[in-house]
Amino acid sequence: MSEAASAKIKKYGHGKKYLDARKKIDPDKKYSISDAFQLLDQVAYAKFDETVDVAFNLGVDPKHADQMVRGAIALPHGTGKTARVVVLTKGEKAKEAEQAGADLVGAEDLIEKINGGWLEFDKMIATPDMMGIASKVARILGPRGLMPNPKLGTVTTDVAKAVREQKQGKVEYRTEKTGIVHVQIGKRSFGAQKLTENFNALLNVIVRAKPATSKGTYVRNITLSTTMSPGITLDPAIAQTN
Repeated sequence: MSEAASAKIKKYGHGKKYLDARKKIDPDKKYSISDAFQLLDQVAYAKFDETVDVAFNLGVDPKHADQMVRGAIALPHGTGKTARVVVLTKGEKAKEAEQAGADLVGAEDLIEKINGGWLEFDKMIATPDMMGIASKVARILGPRGLMPNPKLGTVTTDVAKAVREQKQGKVEYRTEKTGIVHVQIGKRSFGAQKLTENFNALLNVIVRAKPATSKGTYVRNITLSTTMSPGITLDPAIAQTN
């Protein structure tokens, strides 16, 4: 049983619906992408619109900086969630951010607001010239994964594009201590086609992000699930064709 499956059983219990859903999944089978997404709809039983999650077990050791797999991607169909985006900038760039749909734009006043305990946002974008004052709230934002980072496209001069991408559903991926990458790729209501397209886009960037120092099998396992459903194991060989 995967770690994700164990966690769900611990959180939601051994409910009859969960156990019935598990019976529909062959634990010894590695499913193709098309079969996995068709099966996903059959084993998802919750009455709400569940989030669809993918877990990649990678052959890397995150303890070594040169084996950390991290980045961001704007999924073709977004995630089904509209992010609350704030932008740390001033002048003409502030106008661009506002026109692009940023929820709040500011400079020193935004830093002061955050220092006062305000954290009602999902992403922060900053122009490079503002990173000096951004450092004043690094201890607050860093542990929450909100600190702007050029590798993730959240430190940029093209704030309008960054705001639009975040609003449309740009997701970040990063290996955890165990070498697993968890990413939400949409909602169950998206349907198999849109979810598949989001998955393929993510798979491509994960494969391209393989560290040069990673030895042996890179993508060891891929598990697909919804918020409450049991996991479906995909054939990791699909990573070799992307």
